[in-house]
Amino acid sequence: MKLNLQQVHHIAIICSDYEKSKKFYTELLGFTIKQEVYRENRNSYKLDLALNGNYIIELFSFPNPPKRPSRPEAVGLRHLAFGVQDISKEVQLLQQSDISVEPIRVDELTNKKFTFFEDPDGLPIELYEI
Repeated sequence: MKLNLQQVHHIAIICSDYEKSKKFYTELLGFTIKQEVYRENRNSYKLDLALNGNYIIELFSFPNPPKRPSRPEAVGLRHLAFGVQDISKEVQLLQQSDISVEPIRVDELTNKKFTFFEDPDGLPIELYEI
């Protein structure tokens, strides 16, 4: 028996600096805010973010969340990946915003270009040319 999954509903991200991450995901990456809720009993914000109208990320803040090791690579969710039309253009925009971006590489299996950068908490984000 197998499940009948239909789509990825959302990805949850816990950040250490809510305002900094909110600005990064909305102003730099271009996500739009669907809903923002402050949960007083948890001293936590929950920000629902959409990409091209599709709900995709829940951004959470919690008081003093533990750091997640990013390197060396560990078991578990590794990175987020977003498709882009022109990777060189997107890299240039990131660099103009003082975001460090790895050199563009070519996927040896698909011959497509890709690169990585990090969100404010060091979560790896991949851009993949579609």
